[in-house]
Amino acid sequence: MRYRTFIHTAPVVAMILSLAACGSEHAGGGTSVRPSGAPATSLTVQVRASKDAAPKTWALTCDPVGGDLPAADRACAALKAAPADVFTAPGPDRMCTEIYGGPQTATVKGTFDRRSVTWTFKRTNGCEISRWEKLAPLFGDGAKRP
Repeated sequence: MRYRTFIHTAPVVAMILSLAACGSEHAGGGTSVRPSGAPATSLTVQVRASKDAAPKTWALTCDPVGGDLPAADRACAALKAAPADVFTAPGPDRMCTEIYGGPQTATVKGTFDRRSVTWTFKRTNGCEISRWEKLAPLFGDGAKRP
């Protein structure tokens, strides 16, 4: 008898779980994937030349390329070509050279490849400098040393 109950109950449970996974983008909490009609990449880039400097802020869209970021086409190409690890800061267990590259910092927020992102970049050690340089066109003229 228990076997028959399982056979009849399992499909119902599977259907309920699959329906629960469906939902509206407008339901509370939002979603991390943008609608297909929006640009695949739409970012706000804020760069500071130093801790006390006024920030420079630009907009960038890719697919299609647009926004007010200087050399937006180069920035989109850099994003597309960048290895996945460039988008995450090195963890505490990663060995990085103790080289100071400058006081510049950057914050990038928006959508990348239709996913919500918030990235921070700095030049405080060899790993961070490498990340910065791989995406330098993304930072406009704020990537230049003061």
